[in-house]
Amino acid sequence: MIDVKEQIKIIAKGVDSLIEVEELEQKLIKAHEEGRQLIVKLGLDPTAPDIHLGHAVVLRKIRQIQDLGHRAIIIIGDFTGRIGDPTGRSKTRKELTEEQVLVNAKTYENQIFKILDKSKTEVRFNSEWLSKLNFRDVIELSAKYTVGRMLEREDFKNRFNLHQSIGIHEFFYPLMQAYDSIHIKSDIELGGTDQRFNILMGRTLQKDYGMQSQIAIFMPILEGIDGVDKMSKSLGNYIGIYEKPEDMFTKVMKIPDNMILKYFNLCTDIHPDEIENIEKELNDTNTNPRDVKMRLAKEIVTLYHGEDGAKKGEEYFTTVYQEKDIPDNIPEVKIESDVVDNGVVDIVSVIASSKMISSKSEVRRLIQQGGVKINGNKIAEFKVAGINNGDILQIGKDKFLKLSI
Repeated sequence: MIDVKEQIKIIAKGVDSLIEVEELEQKLIKAHEEGRQLIVKLGLDPTAPDIHLGHAVVLRKIRQIQDLGHRAIIIIGDFTGRIGDPTGRSKTRKELTEEQVLVNAKTYENQIFKILDKSKTEVRFNSEWLSKLNFRDVIELSAKYTVGRMLEREDFKNRFNLHQSIGIHEFFYPLMQAYDSIHIKSDIELGGTDQRFNILMGRTLQKDYGMQSQIAIFMPILEGIDGVDKMSKSLGNYIGIYEKPEDMFTKVMKIPDNMILKYFNLCTDIHPDEIENIEKELNDTNTNPRDVKMRLAKEIVTLYHGEDGAKKGEEYFTTVYQEKDIPDNIPEVKIESDVVDNGVVDIVSVIASSKMISSKSEVRRLIQQGGVKINGNKIAEFKVAGINNGDILQIGKDKFLKLSI
């Protein structure tokens, strides 16, 4: 049994807020005395199942709590997902079909075990209990909260003030999420700061049902590699947990220096005491932040690809960005006859066929800006003569293709 104070130190690392620390200490002591594990709850609404490091912040915290000996129950919101979480929405969300929910839920279920300890994780679908509530149960549940309290929630309040529609069923989303906590008797619920209203409602309703209230842990929103906006696939500033080690390592090295400590806190399992040492190191004017960032990249890549993957990512980054050499095992692209005219190759079409760049117009722009090289020499034309088998095409700083005629 790890000392209670030590457990709290690890659990509290990197969190935005924890409600309440004293209650958590009491729960940990009581659980130890009773010889039981605390139940840690995370609800996932199966609408965006492609996990990146931003989504993984909460999962990493759960894994840290699991490593302290506790158990996680992941609730796939196949029932609540049919309503859709109204958090941050300016209008009523389109209802998902049962088929869409189940497909997304299965994808989530497959991905979470890239992070969580499967032996200490139970996956439940909340239709298991929510679909069995009768109308009387629903009335009793809804009677425990008022419309006034619901309108304290920022998105509902804004829509109400702007005379935008709010479906009655949307009020049931936080109620149902809270009922999940009641049904599984959760001791701790985690979520992002945008889930504050929903998770605190769980605390309130557990008390109304004569239970001890769950601890609420809110994790910060992680900015993407631009260091400005929330990590997002649509913004292109994300690091996917299934990306290749080379790509993951390179992306981590692109984050601004002022984000290094936050990424250590939210994206690694390093002990809080060691993070304090890293903070001191970063504050030392003799420290090169790049060296600390290299350690960060190795830590993150190791979590998802093991030590061999981290070594591979580091070697790639060092070769391409520091030594400026060409990496081994670069992909090959075949030059088809329809892009060759009298020995002149349409390089724009060749690059576009590789799918490395999204459009031909983007390729042309890169060429005009001097961002495309053949064997280390910049090209200025869209069509190039004298191409030989095995020539190396470089696109931007880190994309390489071996040409095959």
